[in-house]
Amino acid sequence: MGGVARVEDATDHTPDSELTHLTVVLKDAPDSQAAKDTIDDLREAVNPMGALVGGTTAETLDTQRAADRDLTTVVPIVLLVVLAVLILLLRSLIAPILLLATVVLSYFAALGASNLLFEHVLDFAGVDWSIPLMGFVFLVALGIDYNIFLMHRVKEETGRLGHERGILEGLTSTGGVITSAGIVLAATFAIFAGLPMVTMAQMGVLAGIGVLLDTFLVRTVLVPALALDLGRWFWWPGRLFRALPHVDGNTSAHTASTTARDRAHEVA
Repeated sequence: MGGVARVEDATDHTPDSELTHLTVVLKDAPDSQAAKDTIDDLREAVNPMGALVGGTTAETLDTQRAADRDLTTVVPIVLLVVLAVLILLLRSLIAPILLLATVVLSYFAALGASNLLFEHVLDFAGVDWSIPLMGFVFLVALGIDYNIFLMHRVKEETGRLGHERGILEGLTSTGGVITSAGIVLAATFAIFAGLPMVTMAQMGVLAGIGVLLDTFLVRTVLVPALALDLGRWFWWPGRLFRALPHVDGNTSAHTASTTARDRAHEVA
């Protein structure tokens, strides 16, 4: 087989001599993709005989694939649970979907930035395969906390002051707290970046970048801007959607978005 350097003689048998252990030395580095491909070829070749392929490379490959399966299973479940919580809290459908989309966007931006940093600046082989799932759980949990804190206040103020003034008042009253909390959390995660373990360092960098993006861009600029641009449709089909008056969307959105950007810079 192409990826196999040599097969060493069997030195370990069961007492009845029915099972034996063969040591296979691979040509490629144990953590390389070529070595993993060789493991797949070996398994395909010995599977009809009922033989098993183990070792460090095989264990790493199995763990990586298990993590990938967990990612495709856990992520949809987490998103559905978070969406249900936001719908119950805001009594709306459009707002929760948009808020969830901003959290996912922030996560992918942080993951991409972290990968570029480790691969092209720090000269590592990119983000470890175990990081995406852990990072997703961390950043979605933190992002949703900020969303709930901000939008619950915005909902209260919108019912009292109207849509545009309610959003700006909610942003003003919570912006300082969210900014302070984000800075503290980012500084806390920065401690992980100093640990000698590459995986923990990558986790700290990913979480820190994600928290800062969420604090200074998503929660203070993107979310209020989306809410102001959509107007009362942001609260569809809830009570606020029916209670808020119809306005000229183009004029209102332009004025409100400009005001939101100015207000976001003030509270940040």
